Amino acid sequence: MPENLPGPTSHTFFSQRLRLHFVDWGNTSAPPLLLVHGGRDHCRNWDAVAQALRDQWHVIAPDLRGHGDSQWSTEGNYTMNGYIYDLAQLIHQQNLAPVTILAHSLGGNIALRYTGIYPDTVRRLVAIEGLGFSPKLMAERAARPLHTRLSTWIDEQRELAARKPRRYVSIEEAFARMQEENKHLSPEQARHLTIHGVNQNEDGTYSWKFDNYMRSWAPYDVPATDIQELWSRITCPTLLIHGTESWATDPSVDGRAAHFQNAKVVEVKKAGHWVHHDQLAIFLKLAGDFIE
Repeated sequence: MPENLPGPTSHTFFSQRLRLHFVDWGNTSAPPLLLVHGGRDHCRNWDAVAQALRDQWHVIAPDLRGHGDSQWSTEGNYTMNGYIYDLAQLIHQQNLAPVTILAHSLGGNIALRYTGIYPDTVRRLVAIEGLGFSPKLMAERAARPLHTRLSTWIDEQRELAARKPRRYVSIEEAFARMQEENKHLSPEQARHLTIHGVNQNEDGTYSWKFDNYMRSWAPYDVPATDIQELWSRITCPTLLIHGTESWATDPSVDGRAAHFQNAKVVEVKKAGHWVHHDQLAIFLKLAGDFIE
């Protein structure tokens, strides 16, 4: 890595009146590389990946709305349409197209749909378990009557409205919770994610930066057939990565990979949902070779 490159610098852009945050790792003359995090996460979860790739790429990592240092939705609503619009605005405002994207989980879902809408703006795409719910879960969800889904969502919103952000008396307590959440993380990884993932409250305690309202999924989404149509419109080479120890299903087995024109599915052993943390060296080799 060139020694003259500084650390990540913070920047702001606006989308639907929300003030959203991203970090820029410099090297602006290099091709743009966008790193998009998953749910209840933040842009600094990509630091190890950004450090490894920044000498070859102009790396930018946003905080999704309601996450990290980005503003929370004033209505407490977090929809895929809103997330996709934010990504479109970032790429548009920063003039990043054609852009290469690495994305995880919710971020992968957003990036895949965005690419299906604007296939000419994405050069290559790597999605770590970013296809959303399995076909089985999607079918079960769609089979529930709309009034049931809506009433469940209303109940969840009321519960979240009454739920105060959890407070930890120290960074160490929050760090222990992070380790408990993902057993694959090394102590160094868990501490890094914790330090960048909490704010200190006025009373000296610490709370996670993400908005609790984003724990609740919208009562309805576009039909599965429409999502599959977006996937089928993606023309760039696409790498779909999943961990063998994850709760997510294998897209080459459950049929979802068949909807892509030019997708390769790779499984990573001894990795859960956060493949880029659980097997960093393997992920960097896979993704680095693919995007080059």
